Amino acid sequence: MTLTQRLAPVLAGLVLLCAQPARAEDDLNALARPDLERSEIADFGANLQITLTLSQPVPFRIFTLDAPRRLVIDFSVVDWAGQDIAAIDHSDVVDGVVAGPFHRQWSRVVMNLTEPMALETAGMATGDGGGAAVLKIQLAPTDEKSFAAAAGAPEGARLSLPATAQVAARPSGGAEARPLVVMLDPGHGGIDPGAEAGGVFEADLMLRFALDLRGVLQQNPRFRVVMTRESDVFVPLETRVSAAREAGADVFLSLHADALAEGRASGATVYTLSEEASDEASRVLAERHDRDDLLAGLDLSGQDDVVATVLMDMARLNTTPRSDRLARALVQGLSEQTGNLHKRPRLRAGFSVLKAPDIPSALVELGFLSNSADRTRLRDPAWRQRAAVGIRNALVAWAEEDARKPRLIRP
Repeated sequence: MTLTQRLAPVLAGLVLLCAQPARAEDDLNALARPDLERSEIADFGANLQITLTLSQPVPFRIFTLDAPRRLVIDFSVVDWAGQDIAAIDHSDVVDGVVAGPFHRQWSRVVMNLTEPMALETAGMATGDGGGAAVLKIQLAPTDEKSFAAAAGAPEGARLSLPATAQVAARPSGGAEARPLVVMLDPGHGGIDPGAEAGGVFEADLMLRFALDLRGVLQQNPRFRVVMTRESDVFVPLETRVSAAREAGADVFLSLHADALAEGRASGATVYTLSEEASDEASRVLAERHDRDDLLAGLDLSGQDDVVATVLMDMARLNTTPRSDRLARALVQGLSEQTGNLHKRPRLRAGFSVLKAPDIPSALVELGFLSNSADRTRLRDPAWRQRAAVGIRNALVAWAEEDARKPRLIRP
């Protein structure tokens, strides 16, 4: 049986749901809510059975992705706020499940699979009299080769990838006539909440800080601020960098506050790009920060060619020292305003969001949620204000130095 044949019930469900009268279409525009008490992810012999009960029928699509193996279920739209879908996972085949907003018109459930599974049946049933709908999915074991051949996102499933940005050369900002364009990137969001400790989620906290920082920067006419996200939505890593380029950003700042299971790390750290991490903690954090793209199936790390790689390496000959100067300025600014720095405040790691070859970039770990003192500071508006002022001062100092450098090297 081909993948198209297996997906026939899914496509039929989509057609039937989307072909209802106008009144039903209006109902579908409302957010459906999951009923986890009547839902389950469980093994049935060698098969995997998934039962998801929703407050109303909605369009959906199902597909698998490889490397790593995942089952993806998209809905238009289910509100997963406050719902712990991991609580219904009782399967040995599923190793982790997340759910949340993926795009303004779609929400997504992603299940990591420990072994290759093929979609056998899928269908949404209604008619219990209460308006609820039940999506039932069954997968059966398959071999690695067949799974890889069937895996892949259907047309339209990568809704958040922007078109290639068309960028024209222009003078540097900040110390010139035009403002410095700063792209702020609050880490994680949507289906990837990031680190969590003490009831605080990294995605929420970094969005709050990014909005604080935007307010501080916008008080100075030298800056124009854009953001990769302004709400709790999922933004793929590749899209964050593309959005910065499309906005004509002069600088890219990714904001994080992670948690480490071991050790007593505390204080702010500023990272720039390196293929080799400065230490083991940097390696672990790099893997965690890049996990959200793997969850969504948008890992594009191998999508360049030899010519593109050479061109990017040439661009980095100019961008790398500019990023290094940016990182030094950020460490200095945060030190002067907060004094709360990590014992090694200047590190390197292979974070994907730092890989733009043409935009000076830095990733700022403002602190560690795993440290109670850091967690308290990060939740304190007064401390966040001081940290924002420190970053603003750093950007001013960096822009002035960066504008002088070309004149120093010209004959």
